[in-house]
Amino acid sequence: MTAQPRSVSFTILGEPASKANSRKIVTFGKGENARSAIIKSDKARSYWDTALKQIPPHARMRLEGKVFITIAIHYATERPDLDESVILDVLQDQWHRPKGAKERYLVQHGVYRNDRQVRGKYVTHHIDRLNPRAEILVEEIPEPPKAKPTRRSKTPASPSHEHAQPELI
Repeated sequence: MTAQPRSVSFTILGEPASKANSRKIVTFGKGENARSAIIKSDKARSYWDTALKQIPPHARMRLEGKVFITIAIHYATERPDLDESVILDVLQDQWHRPKGAKERYLVQHGVYRNDRQVRGKYVTHHIDRLNPRAEILVEEIPEPPKAKPTRRSKTPASPSHEHAQPELI
């Protein structure tokens, strides 16, 4: 008997920043050791931190298989592009690697382990000027049952149908 697919729904308050439009260039180090990097904007980092704290403990299931996600994003205005990518990232396991360390460690369980598990999504754009939020439903996609091997018939195919061509009209 296979287990029923699991699902979880919850709401994250606040307006997500568009990942594509929310980057900034920063410089680390000085002089010859200086290097540039592209990082999330302050708005995207703020949403990330706030959203992580709002994922309910019961939702941190660390689903391992394929998932389908439904997200209704309620923005405060019409201006933002519909972009769920920051939300998908926030919902996965959160890891940290200390500077100079080879190994990383798990900081927070996610709803799923990695956003590569998302095999389908339905994302909608709504307006709620007073209460911007993301309403989220994550559902496991059940694995199809494994087919049982079938027995092949030992009766040879009829020769008249073996190389039959369709009749042209």
